[in-house]
Amino acid sequence: MEDFQDYRESAQPELEEHYAAILQLLGEDVAREGLQKTPYRVAKAMRMLTRGYGEDPKEILNSAKFKEDYRHMVIVKDIDFFSLCEHHLLPFYGKVHVAYIPNGYITGLSKIARVVDCFSHRLQVQERMTLQIKECIDQALHPLGVMVVVEARHMCMQMRGVEKQNSITTTSDFTGAFNQAKTREEFLDLIHRGSL
Repeated sequence: MEDFQDYRESAQPELEEHYAAILQLLGEDVAREGLQKTPYRVAKAMRMLTRGYGEDPKEILNSAKFKEDYRHMVIVKDIDFFSLCEHHLLPFYGKVHVAYIPNGYITGLSKIARVVDCFSHRLQVQERMTLQIKECIDQALHPLGVMVVVEARHMCMQMRGVEKQNSITTTSDFTGAFNQAKTREEFLDLIHRGSL
C-alpha cells in the first residue's frame, strides 16, 4: 500500500499537465489568475477521490475481527458516501445500509463504513459497488447472511442528459439468510424507521 501511495504522489505532476491540456482544449487560458492552480487542485482532488484503489477492503474488516457468539442482525445504516460515475466522471452520492448476521465473528462497526468508503473512492457504477460491498463482507466474515441497500442521486442524470433533479436510484444485493423474504423485510423495515 505504501508503494501505491508513493506512486500516486509521484503521478501528481503528470496529472496536472493533463488537466492543463484539457482546460486548454476546452478553450480556457490556464495562465489566467483564476485557473493558475486549477490543474494542481483537480489532480490532488482526483487522487483523493480515487484513493480506494490503494486500500484492501477485506483487510479493513479483518483488522477488527472478533470472535463473538452473536447470531442476530447487525445493521449499520445511513452511511453517507460520494463516488464518481465511471461513465462521465460526475459524482453520485447517497446512503448505504448494511446488515449481516454473524456466524462466530463480528467486526468493528466503523469498519463497515470504511469498506463503503474504500469501494466508493474508485470509479464506479452503483450496481457494482453494491455487489462489491456485499461480497467483501461475505468473504471476510463468513456470516450467515449479508444484505446491502444503496440509495443514490446521480449528477450525470441531474446535470446532463435527461436532467431529472429528483430521481433516486436504489440497488440491493443479499446472500444467505437474507434469501428469506421475512429476513429481508425485517431489514428494510428497520432501515426506513426514523433515526435516533
